[in-house]
Amino acid sequence: MTKIYGYGVREKLANYASALEGCGAECVFSLDVEEALDCQGLLLPGGGDIDPARYGQPSAGSEAPDLQRDAAELELVSRFLVWGRPILGICRGIQLLNVALGGDLIQDIPTAADHKHDAALGDRVHGVEAAPGSFLEGLYGSAFPVNSAHHQALGQVAPGLRVAARSQADGVIEAVEWPEKRIYGVQWHPERMSFTLRREDTVDGRPIFDFFLGLCR
Repeated sequence: MTKIYGYGVREKLANYASALEGCGAECVFSLDVEEALDCQGLLLPGGGDIDPARYGQPSAGSEAPDLQRDAAELELVSRFLVWGRPILGICRGIQLLNVALGGDLIQDIPTAADHKHDAALGDRVHGVEAAPGSFLEGLYGSAFPVNSAHHQALGQVAPGLRVAARSQADGVIEAVEWPEKRIYGVQWHPERMSFTLRREDTVDGRPIFDFFLGLCR
């Protein structure tokens, strides 16, 4: 069975576990990065903001970072690149990928109110447009609706990464890819669009996990 590593505690990553295991994977969620050695793929899940010092900026709208997590996930990206194994970043994960590869972030996007989770309404929903020839166009077509729960986004895209999707309304980068290295990231939360959390107002998140696991096998 394909094993996927994610840095964190399983109880806090239950939605990711449900989606990946629903697609046939075995999840290894741990705070011990050495457990990633026997895993065929790396999941970078959502979470808090990354320390702006990691991409050469003073804090300007970022929430307090988890420095231990930043360090651990950046080390994991480095290791999986050396090993040549696939990586999938989700929400914070796409941002971590971009920083790890030399890009930076917009710490508080001007249209954050249209993208971030709302205490009363839950995740926002908006349309994205997939880049021609991207993995997302292959999965969903040229345009489709997704959920949204973030206030930061990619700024300067790291060398090697290509923009795979943007928000239709404001052009915010919503996905990136580096097919040659099997690296992919989405800004939305497909684990909250899959299986028991499947929504009627977005596309099904499962194809993203199926696609990722296909790369890992």
